[in-house]
Amino acid sequence: MPVTDDLELVTQAAQLAGEIALRHFGRAPRVWDKGQGQGPVSEVDLEIDAHLKDMLLGARPDHGWLSEETPDSPDRLGCARVFIVDPLDGTRAYLAGQDGFAHPVCLVEHGRPVAAAIHVPRLGQTYSAALGQGAFCNGAPVSVAAPSGRARVLAARSQFDAGFWPGGPPEAERFFRPALAWRLALVADGAFDAMLTFKPAWHWDIAAGALIVEEAGGRVSDDRGNTLLFNTETPLAPGVIAASPVLHAELLARRLG
Repeated sequence: MPVTDDLELVTQAAQLAGEIALRHFGRAPRVWDKGQGQGPVSEVDLEIDAHLKDMLLGARPDHGWLSEETPDSPDRLGCARVFIVDPLDGTRAYLAGQDGFAHPVCLVEHGRPVAAAIHVPRLGQTYSAALGQGAFCNGAPVSVAAPSGRARVLAARSQFDAGFWPGGPPEAERFFRPALAWRLALVADGAFDAMLTFKPAWHWDIAAGALIVEEAGGRVSDDRGNTLLFNTETPLAPGVIAASPVLHAELLARRLG
C-alpha cells in the first residue's frame, strides 16, 4: 500500500537507512576518500543512497532530490518539494565501530522543511517532526531545554576560540558528538542545551534537525541570526546556532558582538 503521509514516508526512509547500515556494521566495507577535504565514503553510504532515492522518488516522482552521495543536478531548483538526505551522517564514526552515526531525511517545500526524521540505529532512537505538529523521539514528545546554569553546548573545540566571539565566548560546558544531525536531535530532546558550528554546513546534515529543533520549541539560524533556507543553488549554510529562544539570543549576541 503506498505511503501517503509525508512524515511516515521520511521516517520509514530513515529507518530503512539504519537497517542497511546495521547489516554492514563492523564488517569492514570498502572505503575510499572523496578528495578535496570531503572525507571518506563507503559502499554502505552508496547502497543507502540508492535505496532511499528509489523509495522516496518512487513514492513522490515529481519531487526533487539532494543527497550527499548523488551528483547534484540543477533540476532540483525547479521543484517546489525536494527530499534532502544524508545517507550516513557520521561515516567516520560508523567505520570506527562507534554508535554516533545517524540517518537524516527531510522534505522541504519552497526551501522550508515540512517533514523530517533522524534515525540513530545503534541507540534505537528515531526523532521526527512535521511542520506545526511538534517533535518526537520514538513517538514521545520532546522539547528543548532552558538551562538555569552553565549551558551544555555541542560544538567542536575550535568553535570556542575567542576569534569567533566578538562579544566574548560563552561560559558553557562543551561537548561533542560526531554527526551534525544527531547533535541537533540531542538539542531537540533537551539532552543538551545548544549546538553550534561556525563552519559552513551542508543542507543534508542540518535540514532535518532544523525542523525537529524548531518543532521542539527551539530556534535555529545561521551564525548571523538569519533563518535557514534550504535547497539553494549552493546547498551550504554559513554556520548554525540551535538552542532554546533565550539561549539562542544570548549566543547570537556574543557571536555578533
